[in-house]
Amino acid sequence: MTIRVLLVDDQPLLRTGFRLILEAEPDVTVVGEAGDGKAAQDQSRALMPDVVLMDIRMPGVDGIEATRRIVREAVGAAHVPKVLVLTTFDLDEYIVEALRAGASGFLLKDVPPDELVQAIRVVAAGDAIVAPSVTRRLLDRFGARLPSAHQQSTPARLDRLTEREMEVLRLIARGMSNAEIAAELVVSETTVKTHVGNVLTKLGLRDRVQAVVLAYETGLITPGAIP
Repeated sequence: MTIRVLLVDDQPLLRTGFRLILEAEPDVTVVGEAGDGKAAQDQSRALMPDVVLMDIRMPGVDGIEATRRIVREAVGAAHVPKVLVLTTFDLDEYIVEALRAGASGFLLKDVPPDELVQAIRVVAAGDAIVAPSVTRRLLDRFGARLPSAHQQSTPARLDRLTEREMEVLRLIARGMSNAEIAAELVVSETTVKTHVGNVLTKLGLRDRVQAVVLAYETGLITPGAIP
């Protein structure tokens, strides 16, 4: 399968560099470019890319709002683009907002070419490129700025989960892998995968990173509460 990528960055030189890297790969093709968030939304709608490589800080509509719009438009659609955010700083507070807006992960702009290509493949396959442990570190740093649980209506969503699924969600939010969760609960990895899939489906989440964000937003996990 060829992975269709939309490049979004307000710097033409960076877009050209990314295009050269990606089009050297047999399974990746760049279907379009955009220099701001509004153009990204329009291009995403018209071109239906598999992955949107999205800069955050752009004039006009920024990458966070563009991500939010692209993800919202795709709700219920047969084709859902995955958004991979680019940033200059690995602990940029905007990353938290991007993840909440629906991004499937983030990369530094100086990422080595092979890691960029691999990240795009991972996201296109439906996985999150940011490890939950990294997301947890971000949320521990910036989580105090998230709305508190009593300000959110989302905790009611957790009622859809069984007791075991709630337990799995807590372990995901601690940054644990399927293998680590299996060891913690003394079950097979296959069983864990089933529980994780149920959690994501019932809560309408795209990936594990979104599950970690939700755990913080609902107060299931609080910043700094986990060693």
